[in-house]
Amino acid sequence: MALNTTILNTVAATGFTVAFFHAAIPTHWLPFVLVARTRRWSRTKTLLVTLCAGVGHVALTSLLGLAIAWFGFQLDARLGAAFPWLTGGLLLAIGSYYFWRQWRGGGIRHHHLIGGHHQASAECGHRHERSHWDEELQDSPLASEQAGDWAAMSGLFVMLTLSPCEGFLPVYLSGVQFGWHGFFVLSLILAVATLLGMLLFTWLTLVGLEKFEVRSFERYEAALLGGLFSALGVLIIWLEH
Repeated sequence: MALNTTILNTVAATGFTVAFFHAAIPTHWLPFVLVARTRRWSRTKTLLVTLCAGVGHVALTSLLGLAIAWFGFQLDARLGAAFPWLTGGLLLAIGSYYFWRQWRGGGIRHHHLIGGHHQASAECGHRHERSHWDEELQDSPLASEQAGDWAAMSGLFVMLTLSPCEGFLPVYLSGVQFGWHGFFVLSLILAVATLLGMLLFTWLTLVGLEKFEVRSFERYEAALLGGLFSALGVLIIWLEH
């Protein structure tokens, strides 16, 4: 019992870290700030729009997590004691993939504003100091005066909802051994960490704290995920052994 609690707490802590730092990436809050400034939205309205988009983002990620959990339950029933070894091995493989992606210069896959265009590079064009979102916003109908607020809000919602938190999906895999209880706990953690991160960084920018450094989260997200999943995989295998 104590061993299961230790593993679940570790998985939960890993999940919170993954979700919060993923939400800290500018793609999850900067577009809302830029569109809000262009349309002169109040802080309250901007935060509400951010919250709604975040709920969509969490909902789709949880739905994908549900599919992973259900498939994992079937494997767990068939493999029995071998399943934790398989889970640990997969987490190590996923961690290696993220390290490889970081090494190749693909630290993060970006969301882009609907209708905007962006010149890609090894780091998605982030070799200049100014954010590329300013340029994309100029070409996006989200900032057009001809489009109403509902169109802008819908565009932001769709942009984020259709880009689920891929980094959290392996966390669902690691929680399979805890059944539906583990799934619901991890889904709650995903929601709290993601919405907290999005609202916090949106609010900090709205009140004028624009110079806090979050670029490292974006640039090294793949390495962070690689380290977390590799450590979690090793822990699961070690505790099972």
